[in-house]
Amino acid sequence: MRLRVVALWSVLIFICLGFGLAFMETQQQLSPVSKTTDLYEVIESRKAQYEWKPENARIDSVWKKTPGIEGREVDVDASYKKMKKKGKFDPKLLVYKSIKPERSMEDLDPSPIYRGNPKKEMVAFLVNVSWGEEYLPGMLKTLADKQVKANFFIDGAFAEKFTDHVQMIEEQGHLIGSHGYKHKDMGRMSKEQAKLNLEQADDLLFALTKTKIEYFAPPAGSYNQGTVEAAHDMGMETILWTVDTVDWKKPTTDVLIERVMGKLHNGATILMHPTQVTEKSLPALIDAIRQEGYRIGTLPTLLSEER
Repeated sequence: MRLRVVALWSVLIFICLGFGLAFMETQQQLSPVSKTTDLYEVIESRKAQYEWKPENARIDSVWKKTPGIEGREVDVDASYKKMKKKGKFDPKLLVYKSIKPERSMEDLDPSPIYRGNPKKEMVAFLVNVSWGEEYLPGMLKTLADKQVKANFFIDGAFAEKFTDHVQMIEEQGHLIGSHGYKHKDMGRMSKEQAKLNLEQADDLLFALTKTKIEYFAPPAGSYNQGTVEAAHDMGMETILWTVDTVDWKKPTTDVLIERVMGKLHNGATILMHPTQVTEKSLPALIDAIRQEGYRIGTLPTLLSEER
C-alpha cells in the first residue's frame, strides 16, 4: 500500500513539474524582452540596419564638384532609455547621432557645381534673369502661394533697369545670385575679364540687396576654368544645371512639365527663365515634383551635408 502511495505522489509531482515548465516556456515566448541586458543587446545587434555612412565631398569626373552628405549612427544608451519603459525593441524610438563627412566642398579645388548629393531627395529651381520682367510677378505669386523658395540669378544690367523686381525677389526670401553683366559669353573671356564682368554685376546686386553674392550662373552655361577661378576668388560658387526646361523655345505647358518630370532626380537643379510658359506651368510643376516626394528649396540647403 505504501509503495502505491509513493508511486502516486511521484506521478503527481512529475505532472505538476511538467505543466510548470511548459507554462514558464510559453510565458517567455509571449512576453516582451524585459531583462535590461537583453534589450540593450538587441539594440546593439540591430543598430547597423538603421545606420548610414557619411560621404565626403568630391569632384566627380562628370558632375564636377559634388557635396558630401552626413551619416548617422545609433546612440545605444539614449535609445535604450527610450525603449526600456516598453521593454521591447522599437525602431521608431531609436536615437541617432549625426556623423559629419571628413571632407567638405570648401576643401575642394574650384570647380562648377551641377547638382546636390544624389542621395538627397531635394531639388532646386534656378531662374536665370536677363529679360522677362513681365512674367516675374506671376512667378513670384505662385512661389509665395506654394511656399517655395527659388534661386534667381540676376543679370547686372537687368538689375540696373528693374530695381523694383530685384527688391521684390529679395523681400520674398528667395536666393539672389549673379548672372554676370550684360549676358556675355564668359567661356571666351580670360580670368581677368571674367572677374571684371562679375565685379560689375556684384556691385549692382549688393547695392540692392546688401547681401554678399555667393553663387554665379554663367550665361548659356558657357565657362572655362578661368571663369570658375574668378568666381571662386570672389567667394562665389559656379552653378550649372542637370534639368533644363528649355522654356525659351516656347514649349506647351504639358511638354515643359513632362520634360522636367522625365529627368527629375535626387539633387536636381532645374533651369528656367521668366517666360510665359514657365509662369503658366509653375503651379502644376511644383505639385508634380512634390507628389514624387521631393522637397524644393534654395542652394544652401540643397548643397548642405544635411540629409
